[in-house]
Amino acid sequence: MLKKDDLQVGQLLAPASFIVNRKILKSYADASGDQNPIHQDEEFAKSVGLPNVIAHGMLTMAFGGRYLSELADGPGSIKEFSSRFTKPVVVAEGEDVEIIFTGKISEIDGNQIKVDIEARSSGEKVLGMAKALLVIN
Repeated sequence: MLKKDDLQVGQLLAPASFIVNRKILKSYADASGDQNPIHQDEEFAKSVGLPNVIAHGMLTMAFGGRYLSELADGPGSIKEFSSRFTKPVVVAEGEDVEIIFTGKISEIDGNQIKVDIEARSSGEKVLGMAKALLVIN
């Protein structure tokens, strides 16, 4: 967990990885109500020009939120979190796909810190302009 007195601008934060597979995509689709076939049907996904089934963008963001929550003092510490989706997280049948999150402190103002976040999967940057504002004690 981050402690305000131990932080400095430019500091790299500990990375974290999360696993996505077809079972997780199905569970997320059921929970979210997003049954778009690009997230579950390989043939359909390929028919619309995707390389394979892809993870829901909001699932990727949820993993980012979890990353931030685990760095800070729980989800209540996250005051802002935004990003653009730059590349899809491709999830082939029978594979566990890793999404790795890293962060770098870009600004400190009292007990608020701004963090630039990077998310990569299969060597590709999957989130762009990802930023968060955290309140740290």
